[in-house]
Amino acid sequence: MDGFLGFVFDLLAVILRVSVPVFSVIILYKIYSSLRNNRREERPLIMLFDENEQKAVPVLYWENSIGRSKSCDICLPDATVSREHAVLLRRDNGWSISDNDSKAGVFVNNEKITERTNIYLNDEIRIGSTNLSVKRAEEFEGASRRSWFFRNSGKRSISPKMLLVLISFFFLLVCGDASLNSEALHTGIIDLMPFTYGLITIGLMWATYTLTTLVFKRVNFEIESLAFFLTGMGVLISVHQTEKQAIVQLISATVGIILFEFLIIFMEDPDRVGRWSKWIYISSLGLLAINLVFGRTQYGAANWISIGGISVQPSEVVKVGFIFVGSAGLDQLQTKKNLFGFLIFSAVCVGALALMGDFGTALIFFITYLLISFMRSGDFKTLFVAVGAAVFASVIVLRFKPYIMDRFSAWGHVFEEPYVWDTGFQQARTLIYCASGGLFGVGLGNGFCKNLFASESDIVIGILCEELGIIVAVVLAISVGALVFYARAITTRSRSTFYSISACCAAGLLVIQLSLNIFGATDILPLTGVTFPFISAGGSSMISCWGLLAFIKAADERTYAIRRESLFSSSEE
Repeated sequence: MDGFLGFVFDLLAVILRVSVPVFSVIILYKIYSSLRNNRREERPLIMLFDENEQKAVPVLYWENSIGRSKSCDICLPDATVSREHAVLLRRDNGWSISDNDSKAGVFVNNEKITERTNIYLNDEIRIGSTNLSVKRAEEFEGASRRSWFFRNSGKRSISPKMLLVLISFFFLLVCGDASLNSEALHTGIIDLMPFTYGLITIGLMWATYTLTTLVFKRVNFEIESLAFFLTGMGVLISVHQTEKQAIVQLISATVGIILFEFLIIFMEDPDRVGRWSKWIYISSLGLLAINLVFGRTQYGAANWISIGGISVQPSEVVKVGFIFVGSAGLDQLQTKKNLFGFLIFSAVCVGALALMGDFGTALIFFITYLLISFMRSGDFKTLFVAVGAAVFASVIVLRFKPYIMDRFSAWGHVFEEPYVWDTGFQQARTLIYCASGGLFGVGLGNGFCKNLFASESDIVIGILCEELGIIVAVVLAISVGALVFYARAITTRSRSTFYSISACCAAGLLVIQLSLNIFGATDILPLTGVTFPFISAGGSSMISCWGLLAFIKAADERTYAIRRESLFSSSEE
């Protein structure tokens, strides 16, 4: 298109391509800045007074391990105390203590306990030969502990509404960039389809915000904002693939949001989660069994089931069950029965996925198992044994699955003959297209990477870099990757060890999946065929990503911040 109108369109396209990366950086900063600000100081919840040592012991967590081991939250230098002797925990009905099958037992007011027992102000607790008395938190005179992540600078964070306005405006910019593609610049006919899906995504985001604030009375919306930021980008880059794909992404996001809200309500009571963990265990194994029997092979893995013409991957839903089964409250966590059950469950999950040929997802499950196991026990010996077994299994897989060996052979040689025309073709072209996009991209819909096989899923990083530029691609990757730091930071403030483990492991799972997707597509690692969380096409993946995000949301102390009756502290909410 020539003339003045053509000049205006070209100028507008340039402005949009520069504005999109700038606003993506601003949104990322505002979301994580809001997550860091306006948190309470980590003051003790209650205090225990050690009569033997004549010193005050602050109780900082909702669940606290007590024992002789230095890894315990409350360490007692007493030879008569077991390494992991007892668990002190708080629930909505008050504080209680339970014995962890110790040799000397636990006594409350000189009576030996056999189950979880409530404790009250001025109660006397005897653990080994150590006597502890329960006191109010205000009686502790030590300094509060500073967090490495959270800050109380006094500055107001961006409000949830303003953050949504910013994201909404960003989506409109992306829609404008997608509408002014090369065909529109040539013919002068603007494609309005991106605006249709962009506005639907914006409407879904605001409807979710209204529901959570008015119905659920929640005060924080940063995690959901981050998810919508990523989900919206996934929907909009799908528009120029196929319209059906964009519709699937939107429908899946809606289902994922429903699952997200259900899980948050379900996880409000950690004890309820414990009661239902057996059924989650059985249901997850049942899904894998159905997949093994009825699954059909697609893209090299027999993990797809067709229901009414719609293909789903049950293994994606099992990711949520895997986190549920692996996490537990502190008083159940250290029992041998619980640990052995999770070990069996993990072995069955990884084995079933391997039989299906979905080795990428099997690897994600295995690494997540290592993460959960370490958080549960802190025992490196167990991890070394598991890694050794995995290496042995990998050798067998490479021996009997030659196409997996082909991917390893091409690893690091995708530009060399014969791989550049065969097993390394996708990665070689992805790297070329990533480089061709530069900082700001060639415009959404103008790239060539979308013509490659699995460009919308396994190698979607190529589309992001080529069409939107390296800045946007890095921002989207950091958006997911930084969740690990946030999840780690909230572990000390969570109401249960269940929340701490589940949040860290859900974030870890998402980052492992992100890393395998990006590094596999760019030949830093062998190509495994897993998705970029929230961005890659795939309804099952979208639903599971929202479900995993619920664990991080539930661990945030503000999520259930309904004012409760004070339990031994007048300053606590």
